[in-house]
Amino acid sequence: MNQLNTSAGQEGSTKSLLIKNGLVGDHKSLHKSDILIKDGKIAQISTHISSEQLDCVIIDATDKYVLPGGIDVHTHFNIDVGLTRSCDDFYSGTQAAACGGTTSIIDHMGFGPKGCDLFHQLGVYKDYAKDQAAIDYSFHGVIQHIDSSILEQMKSMVEDEGISSFKLYLTYLYKLEDDAVFKALSQLKKVGALTTVHPENDATIALKREQLLNAGKTAPKYHAVSRPLECEAEAISRMINLAKLADDAPLYIVHLSNGLGLDYARMARANNQAVWVETCPQYLMLDERSYDRSDGLKFILSPPLRPKPETTKLWVGIIDGSIDTVATDHCAFTFGEQKQLGVDDFSQCPNGMPGVETRMPLLFSEGVMKGRIDIQRFVYLTSYKPAKLFGLYPQKGSIEVGADADLVIFDPHVQRVIRHDKLHDHCDYTPFEGISCQGWPEMTISRGAIVAQQGKFTGKAGYGRFMRRKPFSA
Repeated sequence: MNQLNTSAGQEGSTKSLLIKNGLVGDHKSLHKSDILIKDGKIAQISTHISSEQLDCVIIDATDKYVLPGGIDVHTHFNIDVGLTRSCDDFYSGTQAAACGGTTSIIDHMGFGPKGCDLFHQLGVYKDYAKDQAAIDYSFHGVIQHIDSSILEQMKSMVEDEGISSFKLYLTYLYKLEDDAVFKALSQLKKVGALTTVHPENDATIALKREQLLNAGKTAPKYHAVSRPLECEAEAISRMINLAKLADDAPLYIVHLSNGLGLDYARMARANNQAVWVETCPQYLMLDERSYDRSDGLKFILSPPLRPKPETTKLWVGIIDGSIDTVATDHCAFTFGEQKQLGVDDFSQCPNGMPGVETRMPLLFSEGVMKGRIDIQRFVYLTSYKPAKLFGLYPQKGSIEVGADADLVIFDPHVQRVIRHDKLHDHCDYTPFEGISCQGWPEMTISRGAIVAQQGKFTGKAGYGRFMRRKPFSA
C-alpha cells in the first residue's frame, strides 16, 4: 500500500479514493475504519475494504484522524469596507481555507449601495466567487434596511436562492434600530431563516470614540477602549430579548469575545430560547496586550481583543457546550499598506485580520491535543453544528454513506510553528505568528478531490460550487 503523493492530487478528482486504517471521527464517535469515495461521495465505510477489485487511489491514514472537512461559517472575502478592500478574494481565501482543513465556507456579504434590495449583493457575490472558489461556498444574506419590499423578498431568498441565514448589524453604517430588528426577526422566523447578528452598542461606541480622539488618544490600544465588552454584552442581551418578543425567533450571535455576553446566552438557553453562539480563535488565543505591541494595528478588529481573563471564560464555554461553533471572521488587510491607514488614528484602520487557514490547527492543538476537548467536540464545533444550523447537514458535516466526500486527515504527531510565509492567503502577516501547534492537516478532500496535501494547495480555482442551503431547522 503506497501513500498517495502530491502529483496524484488532480487524479484524485476523477478516480475513486480508498482511505485505509484511519481513526474516523464525527460528532458522536471515533473508530478505526476504511472509507471508499466514489464520484465525490462517501460510498462505503467499513472496518476493512479490500482494494483488489477497485480502480482507486489508496491513502494510508494509519494513526491519523479522518474527520469531516471544516465548515467556516464566517468569512469576509473580497469585501469593500469603504476605506479599502480586503486583500483576500474568493480564490486566495478558499485556497488558504483548503490548506487549513476547511472544505466549505459561508461568507458574510458586504454592504451594497444605499437602498439596494436583498438580491443585489447576492448577485455581486456570486460573480465574485464564480470561477474563483476552490471549495464549496454559500453566503449569508445582508440586511441594510427594513421596509415592506425587503420583508417580502426574504421568502424568495430562502426558497428560491437557498439563502437561509441573514446578518444584521447593530453598529456600522447600516445599523438597524430596534423596531427594524424586531420586524426582521419576526419575518425571518416565518420564512425559515436564521438571524445572525453583529452585536455592539453603536451609540456608546460612537461617543467613546469621539472622546478618545478629541483627547488625542489615537493609538491602537484605544480601539479596544472605545469598544468595551459591556457594549457587546448589552447588545447581545437586547437581541435576545427582541428575539424572544418576536415569537422566539432563532438567533445566532457571531464572533463572541467575552464572558458576560456568554452568560446572557446561557441564561436564555436555560429558559429554552433558541440562541446559538459563535466564537473565533483570536478570542481564545489572543488578548488586549497585543495592542501595546509596535505592530498593534495588526490586531484591530471588532469586537476587539479582550482582557486575558475573558479568554479563559470562552474556553469554559467551548468545554461546557455553551459555545456552539468556532469560525474565523477572516477579513484580511495587509499590515504593510492597508492597516497603515490607521497609523495616526485607530478609527481609520480597517477592521479585521486573517485566520481561515489556522482555525482548524489551532483548535485541534489547543483543544484536542491539550485535553480540553475530545475529537467529537472538535468536529461538533468546526463542522457538524455549522452544517446543522446553516442548512447543509447531512451532505456536509458528516461521515455517512451518501454524504459529500469532504474530509480532512489530521496528523496528531506533526508539530508545526505557525509562520506566515508557510500560509496561503494574500495577507502579509498572521496574528498567530510563532504559536506552536501539535497536529496539522495532512490532506484535505473536497467532494472527492484532494485540494491540499502536506501544506501544498493541489486544487484549482472554480472547483467550488455554490451551496443552496435548506431552510433553518433546529
